[in-house]
Amino acid sequence: MTAVVRRGFADIGCGQVHYRHAGVAGDRPGLAMIHQSPGSSKQLEGVIAALGAGRRVIAPDTLGNGDSDPGPTATPDIPLLAEAAFEALAPLLPGKFDLYGSHTGASIAMEIALAHPDRVRRLIIDGMGLYAADEQSDILQTYARQIVPDLEGTHLLKVWHFCRDQYLFWPYYNRTSEGRLPNGLPGAEHFHDFVVEVLKAMRTYHQSYRAAFRHPKRDRLVLLRLPVLVTCSPSDMLHRYFAEVAALVPGARTADLPAWETSGHDAAMAKILSDFLDEATI
Repeated sequence: MTAVVRRGFADIGCGQVHYRHAGVAGDRPGLAMIHQSPGSSKQLEGVIAALGAGRRVIAPDTLGNGDSDPGPTATPDIPLLAEAAFEALAPLLPGKFDLYGSHTGASIAMEIALAHPDRVRRLIIDGMGLYAADEQSDILQTYARQIVPDLEGTHLLKVWHFCRDQYLFWPYYNRTSEGRLPNGLPGAEHFHDFVVEVLKAMRTYHQSYRAAFRHPKRDRLVLLRLPVLVTCSPSDMLHRYFAEVAALVPGARTADLPAWETSGHDAAMAKILSDFLDEATI
């Protein structure tokens, strides 16, 4: 059984935050889900529907992504993105709630948990990159390039290939045998939705990306003092950092998520997350 996923907007100080939501408030704490970059909460829609069958789920588009407004600065940092997300989420999920974040969303969720320990009950970190200094420098310079419209439509092709090559190479611009990922492309419908969400925010998608690449994750992970599940799929390009992320979080639990192309992926992922969220507090 799955819940119907609906959409809404929350007004915050710097504009509007778009969000997807499912389920109703009940005995279980609500769950906020923060998506990866690039894209939007659309990429989490199947898991939102699966989890929404048993709890209230809210999944905002981060500032400058999907249908959310850009932030107040062209160079936001992760704490700013976290506070904007929390400002939108706080009235939608009253009391203590749980948090899930993927990739960029994992850094944002971590900062929400650190800034608001009175409101966040449990945290799930799904994929986080801990880059060496030279790797971080290269990624900051190359990975999240700014794309602007032009009358020849080359921006459409740039976004299409940027999205496609993220499934095929790591980093996406390392189009060599050494950079090749083991997975193929998703189905055409899924991929189309992904490209459309990135196109919506083409002018600003890079801002949250760069914020995540700059963020001092190692320094922040060690400060967490709540129940944390560190997850990642072996098919995820960030799986190489999985063990190090888990080792940095005091008392972290770990779990492998199913590969994204696995049949029944959304239900299987929802069960892994629910099992952790529904554990009795130790």
